[in-house]
Amino acid sequence: MEALLSLAFDNLSSYDGPKIKKGLKQVEGLLAPICLASAKTKKKQAALDDEHMQQKQKSTPKTLEELTDDPAFFEFFKLQEGFEWNIAQRLLDTLDRLLSRGSDGQNDLLIMSTLDLTQGVLLLHPPSKVLFAREKYMNLLLDLLEPVNCPAIQSATLLTLVVALIDTPQNTRSFESLDGLLTVTSIFKSRSTSREVKLKLVEFLYFYLMPETPSIPRADVRDSMPAMLQRSPSKLAKAFGNAPSGRKRRSSDDEPDFTLSSEEKQALLGRYLHNVDDLVRDLTAHTPFGGVVC
Repeated sequence: MEALLSLAFDNLSSYDGPKIKKGLKQVEGLLAPICLASAKTKKKQAALDDEHMQQKQKSTPKTLEELTDDPAFFEFFKLQEGFEWNIAQRLLDTLDRLLSRGSDGQNDLLIMSTLDLTQGVLLLHPPSKVLFAREKYMNLLLDLLEPVNCPAIQSATLLTLVVALIDTPQNTRSFESLDGLLTVTSIFKSRSTSREVKLKLVEFLYFYLMPETPSIPRADVRDSMPAMLQRSPSKLAKAFGNAPSGRKRRSSDDEPDFTLSSEEKQALLGRYLHNVDDLVRDLTAHTPFGGVVC
């Protein structure tokens, strides 16, 4: 896996569009087999299906329980602990370079592909979300939201931002401190913003107003478990009980999570948007996202 990542990272670090595209495909090719069920595991069932159903079966997503017993996922998760092999950081650095190249059709497609992959990596390895507590990377997402970018990029960025903020209050505080609320509400109020983006912005504001959880649920702290895994979801953590020790970090007891209530966030948002009460009433009445973000 290290050899495959090395090839992908070499291409992602290029300034040549085709090489960057190749690097993104290589990362996607590495992650897809981890996420998708093997046809062998469904061999008996596939034998009863027609050719169309067999093809569909090959792309069946794995369940969380299947991932915890998958050696490839185990290896992937361990590699993400180190700076050298962390995919999320490489993708964000690639985004930074792509953004500096200006806007054209091919570059926009590369940005959207990079954003899509970033979302997937953050979902597969939630501890990588800690990158967005850093000003550099949160500012990168805010820059991608600017109207100079096409609506498709703005929409993809909003989804990436949601993934980065879920169960990670420290990232939400970073978003707020960098005037993220001013950015999204200014775009929302602008007449030049497309209807598609405005709908995504309303969804984002609903999400922002949801109650916060203290952080990604963490497993029991053990010396035998890599430090970042101690913040991983408990259903995943059991897969790493015998993992070698990783680099040391301060425990979460030394890094308290600063959460805000929905009412406090409503007050913050009210500085920039006058109809926040309407959003809150709608949120209470219809409970989008099932009433929780998990």
